[in-house]
Amino acid sequence: MQEDDLFMALTISHRCQNIAPSVTLQIDARAKEMRAAGLDVIGFGAGEPDFPTPQHICDAAKEALDLGMTRYTPAAGTKELRKAICEKLRRDNDMTYTYGDILVSSGAKHTLFTILQGIIDPGDEVLIPTPCWVSYPEMVRMAGGVPIFIPADESTNFIPTSRDIASRVTRRTKAIIITSPSNPNGSVWEQEQLQFVADLAVSHPFYVISDEIYEKLIYDGRKHLSIAQLGEQIKAQTFLVNGMSKAYAMTGWRIGYVAGPRHEITAMANFQSQATSNANTIAQYAAMKALQGDQSCVDEMVKEFEKRRNLMVDRINAIPGVSCRKPQGAFYIMMNIKQLLGRTYNGRVLESSMDFAELLLAEKQVAVVPGVAFEAEGFCRLSYAVSADQINRGLDRIEEFVLTLG
Repeated sequence: MQEDDLFMALTISHRCQNIAPSVTLQIDARAKEMRAAGLDVIGFGAGEPDFPTPQHICDAAKEALDLGMTRYTPAAGTKELRKAICEKLRRDNDMTYTYGDILVSSGAKHTLFTILQGIIDPGDEVLIPTPCWVSYPEMVRMAGGVPIFIPADESTNFIPTSRDIASRVTRRTKAIIITSPSNPNGSVWEQEQLQFVADLAVSHPFYVISDEIYEKLIYDGRKHLSIAQLGEQIKAQTFLVNGMSKAYAMTGWRIGYVAGPRHEITAMANFQSQATSNANTIAQYAAMKALQGDQSCVDEMVKEFEKRRNLMVDRINAIPGVSCRKPQGAFYIMMNIKQLLGRTYNGRVLESSMDFAELLLAEKQVAVVPGVAFEAEGFCRLSYAVSADQINRGLDRIEEFVLTLG
């Protein structure tokens, strides 16, 4: 045996090597670099409200500092915040939980990661309807699981049919991830669609991870419905995920939470205690005050988002060669660019949504996210979490770009 064989090679883990970077964050970072270089970049890429965090929430953070709330909390979150979450779920969703059923984490993304770490063993399958948020499949893989995609398209409002869902259930199915309203397409699941998944999950059985982070951002007089509201059996198998980032413009505060079955929540709290400990103490106090306080700030943001949605939909559908459906929630639009694929720009053939996004950013300084990031080739995602002026100027540039294609 050679001496070199006695030592382990210094390498990055296979797990880390195999994780794909977030395309949305890459696009956003590139747009910010160009903006810092003095270019007038219009960014439709990031999923972040452009409103400031409401003042009473900021005041609560200052109050927490004045009260000396700078120490550790229980790993699962303060009892006061978890009780406020229970009251929110009772008030808004007509569901009863106790604070022991709640886990608070450093953002809904961290919450989802912890859930998957808590329930997935190597080889377990997780059903993911597509188009889907970029991080779902990667987080499943990070837990040792296997993402099983369930494709959907515009003809079904980007929600898979019952037949397509049922056909992908196997003895290895451990969970399904539902996001309603959806990132990236703004679709909202109807009650009968949720009921089908609930019945399927109970009969087989498997968990439901219900990502409801966009719950408050819903339009046209619709009312949010959680799958966990459909009965005690499905509630006992559902992890209801929510957080403060989208509805309260608190993206940087990093507070997310899950309500779920006590046994599993306790195990996940133990996992989190070893991984990160508690979420930010000051942000927890501010989140509690946000949930308990006046909700008119949320209503005002939703009204403005709805106006922007209508503007962006109208502008996109007026451009020859592209189109979109009107989303029912969140603040994203999936722009169909399939008619543009195969056309050319200065001799370069547009073969994919990535080609479209890269050229649009380079030539017109407009950032969109290619649909391939969401398992939706032939589309690009645009966020309307920007001002009406930005929407108009950005769509002017997109129209100019499209009209120059050969």
